[in-house]
Amino acid sequence: MTDTISIAGHAIGRSHRPFIIAEMSGNHNQSLDRALAIVDAAAKSGAHALKLQTYTADTMTLDLATDEFVIEDPNSLWAGRALHNLYQEAYTPWEWHAPIFERARAHGMIPFSTPFDATAVDFLEGLGVPCYKIASFENTDLPLIRKVAATGKPMIVSTGMASAGEIDEAVRTARAAGCKQLVLLKCTSTYPASPSDTNLLTIPHMRALFDCEVGLSDHTFGIGASVASVALGATVIEKHFTLARADGGVDSTFSMEPEEMAALVVETERAWLALGQVQYELTEKERKSLTFRRSLYVSEDLAAGDVLSEKNLRIIRPGLGLPPKYFDTLIGKRVGRAVRRGTPMSWDLLSSADEAASAKQGTARSARG
Repeated sequence: MTDTISIAGHAIGRSHRPFIIAEMSGNHNQSLDRALAIVDAAAKSGAHALKLQTYTADTMTLDLATDEFVIEDPNSLWAGRALHNLYQEAYTPWEWHAPIFERARAHGMIPFSTPFDATAVDFLEGLGVPCYKIASFENTDLPLIRKVAATGKPMIVSTGMASAGEIDEAVRTARAAGCKQLVLLKCTSTYPASPSDTNLLTIPHMRALFDCEVGLSDHTFGIGASVASVALGATVIEKHFTLARADGGVDSTFSMEPEEMAALVVETERAWLALGQVQYELTEKERKSLTFRRSLYVSEDLAAGDVLSEKNLRIIRPGLGLPPKYFDTLIGKRVGRAVRRGTPMSWDLLSSADEAASAKQGTARSARG
């Protein structure tokens, strides 16, 4: 695996800032003006990419309102809705894609989409998308994966609901069909998702198992899970995005608002910067703080020949005196001259005999660490 992949000139990998995707989904509420406003807000929030979903109700399912074609889970956001009806409300009209993409590009964002069938792939190819996303519910649709991979463009694949074996099938299919740049997204396919079900520790394991970049498709509330994922190696973060949850919409409940997206961009980058490298040495900036470490100071006025004791020698800040590890060595030694209160302790303050003996002890102690 290469350390970096590229989407429309944007580098993605652990040596680069997390790639943040704002997912519009159905939050446009069937208004093109609102869709364009979402693009504007996502760009202002700092998201790097704007993603759509490309389907129609008829390419998704059958127009039936019976049995398995109706969402019966009482805990679902869409309980009681017929699938065809739900997708009819949520889909993005295909004639909107071009103006939405144009607006995103004008902001310097990378626009792309999730195709849900072969016709959507052909359509998106005509719009020149730079990459593709495969949704969790389609990650076992190997013919679709093969079709997308054959374009030769980078693929981002969500892994919700998929077993390791199913992910392996998807990855092998994509690579065999021509995909050279692949990102897997750890995903929990519940809406919203609970942090306790998110299992971010899968991210580094998935990266090692499938030898590719790994990110997070995050359906939890807030930014905590996304920020934590960066510490575990996530290089791509996808979040649903809307102008305001109060405006409603099929996915609004678990979508981010602009100020939250802005915080996500800032905090994931901050987490990435904080990772740094394994380092025990002082940084140049930290070196200045050495002055404020504790060290040994004379805490009372002393005359020549006075004996150092726990009363007149203290471990205090700042750090200009001898290190605290020499405290026991110095107790009982005599100073060779008058010393004022507040003087940092040093070997040359001792009487000649004590200075030589203590310095020798100090050298031996330093050698032992």
